[in-house]
Amino acid sequence: FVKPYNDDPFVGNLATPITTSSFTRTLLSNLPAYRAGLSPLLRGLEIGMTHGYFLVGPFYKLGPLRNSEVALLAGVFSALGLIIIMAACLAIYGVVSFNTNDGGEQLQSAKGWRQFTSGWLVGSIGGASFAYILIANVSFLQTGSSLLK
Repeated sequence: FVKPYNDDPFVGNLATPITTSSFTRTLLSNLPAYRAGLSPLLRGLEIGMTHGYFLVGPFYKLGPLRNSEVALLAGVFSALGLIIIMAACLAIYGVVSFNTNDGGEQLQSAKGWRQFTSGWLVGSIGGASFAYILIANVSFLQTGSSLLK
């Protein structure tokens, strides 16, 4: 079942039933990082929304203020602080990795990486805000769903 990829032992990759299945290829090709025809801004927006949405929960439930009345607000501000730090890291990576004179709208260019970083920042702040709104209104959402029954 496990053999070298394309029968070439020098590639350094193994072909397994998981890595060579069409399901895995389809799943990976639908991720925003690999999806064809998506601009760097939209890639960053989609990836940022996911990251921002999932950052609030750990800070809210596991943070040092988890047993206080301001736990949710502290969790959101902590997530926003981490988002700003990560956006700065993305910007620094783009400055040192790509030349400013290389052209194109691709992600591997300076302009594309700036667009990706901008989209990621906006998307992650939006995702964290959306998570805050959902968690703050969870009691309303639970009573609203009981009315539908």
